[in-house]
Amino acid sequence: MKRILLALVLAGAVAAVAQTPSAALTSAPGGSGKAVVEKLLDRIVEREQAFMVSMKKRAPLVETYIQESPVIESGDAAPNKDHYFLGRIHMADALSYSPLVERTDVAPKQGSRLFRFGAKIQPVTFLPRGFAQMAFVDLTDFSRKTYRFEYVRREFLGDVRCLVFDVSPVNPTDPGRFTGRIWVEDQEDLIVRFDGIYLQPPPTKGAMQERYFHFDSWRVNVAPGIWVPSQIYVEEAGGQIKGPNSLPRDSLPRFKAQTRLWDYAATPPNKLDELTSILVDQAADVKDQTASQDTSPLESQRSWERQAEENILARLQKGGLLAPVGPVDDVLNTVVNNLIVSANLNVEAHCRVLLTTPVETFSVGHTIVISRGLIDVLPDEVSLALILAAELSHIALGHPTPTQFAFHNQTMLNDAELLQKFHFERTPAEMASAAKKTIEIMKVSPYQKTANTSIFLKALALRGQSLPRLLAANLGNQVADPDALSSLAAYATNAPAIEEDKIEQIAALPLGSRVKLNPWSNQIALVKARPIALLSAREKMPFEVTPFALHLTRIESATSAKQ
Repeated sequence: MKRILLALVLAGAVAAVAQTPSAALTSAPGGSGKAVVEKLLDRIVEREQAFMVSMKKRAPLVETYIQESPVIESGDAAPNKDHYFLGRIHMADALSYSPLVERTDVAPKQGSRLFRFGAKIQPVTFLPRGFAQMAFVDLTDFSRKTYRFEYVRREFLGDVRCLVFDVSPVNPTDPGRFTGRIWVEDQEDLIVRFDGIYLQPPPTKGAMQERYFHFDSWRVNVAPGIWVPSQIYVEEAGGQIKGPNSLPRDSLPRFKAQTRLWDYAATPPNKLDELTSILVDQAADVKDQTASQDTSPLESQRSWERQAEENILARLQKGGLLAPVGPVDDVLNTVVNNLIVSANLNVEAHCRVLLTTPVETFSVGHTIVISRGLIDVLPDEVSLALILAAELSHIALGHPTPTQFAFHNQTMLNDAELLQKFHFERTPAEMASAAKKTIEIMKVSPYQKTANTSIFLKALALRGQSLPRLLAANLGNQVADPDALSSLAAYATNAPAIEEDKIEQIAALPLGSRVKLNPWSNQIALVKARPIALLSAREKMPFEVTPFALHLTRIESATSAKQ
């Protein structure tokens, strides 16, 4: 079967990079006999094949965010270009990808980044389904006939003890085969991590050239015996590939990327079972205590707006875009309540978290929605308070919720239609009035140490040109919108200048710094990483993509989520 799921298409011929296969398995843990080793390897292969079958029942969301950097001879350069993809994958006879959001350069334009092939310059296109493919060791045939295994050692990944193997294709010229390292947990012999690359296809004269990249793919335990792909890190150093006679053949991009998968347990609950329970338990004398009460026009209007709010939130959660109510909401609600009390606002408001990476906020009814990516990069609680105060201002000023969504048919949408029709950005007039209200709220709030907040706003403005896809909202308000930032200029008036080389000054955190996501249930929690002192300014990495180092754990309880 032709393997078409590649992370990049290059127009022109590229020399294939051959990988030398590892030696056959020559040793095994604990001095086990050859028969025991053979049985273990057969078991690893069988478990991976069973995993592939189980994935056919799932259609998780897949989000990929890519940051490109200039290729330089020494040192690191800050990202100067980015790409963003959101979609769903489906496993049948092959892996299919259904795009929901694509923000990238899809065709060569004047001034866009190009690769050079000798005297010719050709365009580059990232393919999102190629990054989704990295959730799988081999899509077509992971078997003892196609791969060699070489035992390396035992190693703990968090609480999970693993057997580590180097694997390579039996046929080193078979494109698309994985070559690299796998980690196999030692209780059920399931692959829980693998890093390496797929073998490059040979160049074809006159055809678009496909190229694979190095990646590190992690799976997490979501129920007893069930491990699912969760996070993938991709990195390429860039530079030139040598062709015949050691002449430069082409240039490759320097980039880092994070891919996240979630919403595996998206199957809706069985409402017929719920109805059966209601009918069985229903008592004859049950009455609706509110049926006899009349409502005023104002109450009816408020009820209509609440229905629109509930419909919107329910559809976003059903689509895997909104996290279920959880402990992170409690933390956000505490900050919002502090703002309400200190400003003596006669409103109620609560928070929910959007599960996607682009930094954005919006409000519907009395609900403030803030993206996971924005929470990740905020440097401190005061900055969080400012972001929440901006949305709280819309609620306090009575800015309306789109009530057309009170009609239930308006939210009976598929995922693609959802992101096309759900837009909650505010008008310029609403943004201007909310900005004034935001400053009023913050001036009387407990969050007065605003130096870091002002630096964060300046950093957002600076990133507008280099990372536009990270700062582009999927559903709501773009936090880095120039008008919004200028409206909050009073907050940045006395702020110190951004000093990239000053270790003590933290303008923003790297992506993934604060929130971790359960890919099965979509529940989120705050990261509990210990603070680490920076050794150099290079380690600040504001708004940047970084590798993953997950602390794997096992779920033992039989009451956990079931497949």
